[in-house]
Amino acid sequence: MLRWVALVLVVLLIALQVHLWTGQGGLRDVWLLEKRVAEQKADNAQLKKRNETLSAEVEDLKHGDEAIEERARSELGLLKPGETFYQVVEPTQGNAAARDPAGADGER
Repeated sequence: MLRWVALVLVVLLIALQVHLWTGQGGLRDVWLLEKRVAEQKADNAQLKKRNETLSAEVEDLKHGDEAIEERARSELGLLKPGETFYQVVEPTQGNAAARDPAGADGER
C-alpha cells in the first residue's frame, strides 16, 4: 500500500513539473515574455532618443533664425540677396573619356 502511495506521489510530482516547465503560463512563457519586454524596452529607448532629437530640432526652428536659414539653404536651395550660386560637377568616367579624344594614355 505504501509503495502505491509513493508511486502516485512521484507520478503527480512529474506531472506538475512538466506542467510548470511547458504548460500555459509556465517558465517557457515567462522567458518569452521577458525577452519581448527587453526588446520593447530597447525599442522604446531608441524612440525616446529620436523624439528628443526631433524636439530639440523643433525648439531650434521655433527660436533660432540660423536653423531656419540652414534648412532653407539645404532643403530648398534658397540664396540670400546678392549671393551667387556655383555648382561644381565632378567628371564621371564616361565624361572624362569623351572629352579626351586621345584617350587616357595620350596615344592617337
